Amino acid sequence: MADKLDAWGQLLTAANAGDTRAYARFLQTVSPVLRGIVRAKSGGLGAAACEDVLQEVLLAIHLKRHTWQPDAPLRPWLYAITRYKVIDAFRARGRKVDLPIEDFAEVLAAEPGPDPTEAADMAKMIGMLDGRSAEIVRKIGLEGASVAETGQALAMSEGAVRVALHRALKTLAILRERHVT
Repeated sequence: MADKLDAWGQLLTAANAGDTRAYARFLQTVSPVLRGIVRAKSGGLGAAACEDVLQEVLLAIHLKRHTWQPDAPLRPWLYAITRYKVIDAFRARGRKVDLPIEDFAEVLAAEPGPDPTEAADMAKMIGMLDGRSAEIVRKIGLEGASVAETGQALAMSEGAVRVALHRALKTLAILRERHVT
């Protein structure tokens, strides 16, 4: 391990002197180690967030590599950057917890059936119609009554019921557009 750390220091020293190959090699060799540290310290963040943190760590190393002193140990410098980036990720996340929905798909699945809010929404929209139009829509649309039965119940001809139903449905469509947008 000491040889590896010395090699990292030599690579970073060469990189700071302008050797781009040494810098690429440095990043290739430290990335797996830093990835392991990030995963160990940020278990609650998830795999994708850990990779994001690792990218933040590598970016911070790139931006601050000139601050590392070649006579100072490299490992504590790298670990400090990693630790602070993990802390930043937890701060950014706040108190929320991200859980993959796939793990709970079977538990969260709603029972098949009608939408429980649908009836209330329909009643509200129908309630915005005038009394006779609302009654026609309720009888034909919700109760399943025929045009003839509705006409008899409301003392209207079948033709008048059809016209009133058409106008009521047109009014409902306009009301729906106003409330949806």
